[in-house]
Amino acid sequence: MIENNTYTLLDDKNGELAFKLYTFESLHHFDHVQRLPYYSLIWIQQGKGKTLVDTQEYEYQDHTLFACSPFQPFMFSPTEKTQGVVLHFHPNFFCIHKHHSEIACDGILFNNVYEHPFIEISNENAQQLNWLVEGMEKDVCTDKLATQDAILSYLKLILIQCSRIKQNTQEPVEERENLTHEKEIVARFKEAIEENYKEIHAPKDYAKLLHITPNALSKLVKASYGKTPSQVIAERIIIETKRELYLTNKTVEEIGYELGYEDPFYFSRFFKKHVQISPSAYRLRMGENKAAAR
Repeated sequence: MIENNTYTLLDDKNGELAFKLYTFESLHHFDHVQRLPYYSLIWIQQGKGKTLVDTQEYEYQDHTLFACSPFQPFMFSPTEKTQGVVLHFHPNFFCIHKHHSEIACDGILFNNVYEHPFIEISNENAQQLNWLVEGMEKDVCTDKLATQDAILSYLKLILIQCSRIKQNTQEPVEERENLTHEKEIVARFKEAIEENYKEIHAPKDYAKLLHITPNALSKLVKASYGKTPSQVIAERIIIETKRELYLTNKTVEEIGYELGYEDPFYFSRFFKKHVQISPSAYRLRMGENKAAAR
């Protein structure tokens, strides 16, 4: 469906949004907190302002692209006229988890609790992305049978391009012996979370693992990530919960137990506190088309 520079594909099975691409000359529709049930790429081609993603505020300018996961809260507050392109896609249309080895955007472009949720795009990369977006627009206007495969091809190329930009603009990983004492502790904290988030949930227990006080850990993590240790730990658990809810048929109780929560009601409240919907409602909104997810 095409209307006013909006290109939309609906899921044949349930009639819900599968893919949407549109240009904008105003961000008024994002001036309040959004929790959308699909992945979003929001490319600010021109403009300045502030963006709130999760609980962290960022400034944006020309050629900044934000990547948000399903139900990740975000909103925009422009200080100058802002225009650009928005691309939404549902996990049932394209599953970044199942195509991780091919696309490698999961944990880099999306679902990365340790990095900021945006990339700054050079003029050269902007030209390449423009070419891909324009190609998408043309293919949405063609025969429907060819359209989905063509859009998927363009979508994969866009995700690969954006993931490469993100990787190339990240600070190179320093050798452990070259890190300052503070950076080494933060690096060890990240490693400790990845190794233990299914069993250890309290910041004080991570501080004990790292042989520092909880207050010292909080200051270092806040300085590095702009978040408290509790927020970083919770976000990592939420990411894994979302993956399990979408990719498996495990019950909410089973997922909670595997993530270290013996009380299923507490686990459901924890998820709802951070995502604003229950685990069961999240699974319903994401669909149960896991095996057929492309």
